[in-house]
Amino acid sequence: MELPFSESYKIKVVETIRKSTRQEREQWIKEAGYNLFNLKSDQVFIDLLTDSGTGAMSDRQWAELMKGDESYAGASSYYKLKAAIKDILGFEYFLPTHQGRAAENVLFSTLIKEGHKIPGNAHFDTTKGHIEFRKATAVDCTIDEAYVVEQEHPFKGNLDLNKLEKVLKENGAENVPMIIVTLTCNTSGGQPVSLKNMREVRALADTYGVKIVYDSARFAENAYFIKLREEGYGDRSIREIVSEMFSYADAMTMSSKKDAIVNMGGFIAMKDKELFKAATTYNIMFEGFITYGGMSGRDMNALAQGLYEGTEFEYLQTRIKQVEYLGAKLDEYGIRYQRPVGGHAIFVDALQILPNVPREQFPAQTLGVELYLEAGIRGVEIGTLLADRDPVTRENRYPELEFLRLAIPRRVYTNNHMDVVAAALKNVFDRKDTITSGYKIIYEAPIMRHFTVELEKV
Repeated sequence: MELPFSESYKIKVVETIRKSTRQEREQWIKEAGYNLFNLKSDQVFIDLLTDSGTGAMSDRQWAELMKGDESYAGASSYYKLKAAIKDILGFEYFLPTHQGRAAENVLFSTLIKEGHKIPGNAHFDTTKGHIEFRKATAVDCTIDEAYVVEQEHPFKGNLDLNKLEKVLKENGAENVPMIIVTLTCNTSGGQPVSLKNMREVRALADTYGVKIVYDSARFAENAYFIKLREEGYGDRSIREIVSEMFSYADAMTMSSKKDAIVNMGGFIAMKDKELFKAATTYNIMFEGFITYGGMSGRDMNALAQGLYEGTEFEYLQTRIKQVEYLGAKLDEYGIRYQRPVGGHAIFVDALQILPNVPREQFPAQTLGVELYLEAGIRGVEIGTLLADRDPVTRENRYPELEFLRLAIPRRVYTNNHMDVVAAALKNVFDRKDTITSGYKIIYEAPIMRHFTVELEKV
């Protein structure tokens, strides 16, 4: 008989997690202002808030921590990371930062001015926040298929070339400093971008003389999907695919807390020496000297090792098959999510599960609270709260999709945990007719409000 699929690792260290009572959870979420970010970690049973920095490092990564060089300037750890970036991603120049949004802060401070238009495929929250903070505009050029939840499309992260060219033609290269390509596209459901689309975007950018920047947090997962779904790449290795992917980019930002499987760290990489020189000024101001940039030497060592481990096919197969396992359970229960299954998370369609909650009362956030009350499971809203207010009118923006994202940490949970998640969602789904109202805002920050918002029941 055919052998069943199994994980490509074995467990060496475990951490105890505690189940709480519903009465406890009701009190805790009320004290948190019905904001899942405000919960203490020991108040959560299964934590799917994010896959960022929550993965389990390997024995080799822990060994690298012990070899870290903490010299302020010229540390060997910096050169180890520089070599890994050159080897895997192909970039000559790089600047370490403490995480991905810091990389955005440095690079965007270098390139973006007031009034600029920044096209891309469904910019994520910090990306859009950094753009709008600089009084520029993020323009979504994702393909329309990305917004049809049940449609099976292999590359829902693709950019629509007609939408993109319209932005370039109307604004000119002087007002479009870069095109951002997010790999995989988080906001559209962890969906990949095809290499064909990357080539086409490159050709269009060259026509108009515009830079391409990859938001690369989950680039290895994107390469995995290319290998499985794109014609002509089935026999190519993950690293060969990665090499071609980045050949079409001028620069990249990286939140290493995802596909490099570390708890903290990020970087900017670029091919142009002049861009590197310009960015160093901001890196020194915001992060630190150019050879540590907000990271310790030990963390750079772990990151370098993680880049190699994160681009191994067997690891990626194990990681994404767990996401597929949760998706298959939800299929059994008739629960709708962004199809096909994404790389790092399941994006549950909150409008299907809670059809009676008005959009202005935040259905996805309401679903997140209900799932937490049901079983102590923490997800995150990718909907109206995250979409924030229009920076000009200050009215709520209502995105086409209202998701509860269940982001699965790398090498952390078992499929038994996924069974609990699916059963808890089914229980909420089964009582959806009793949930007819959501929440209203009593405090919000002027930008990226979802992190610190305070709510109360309607």
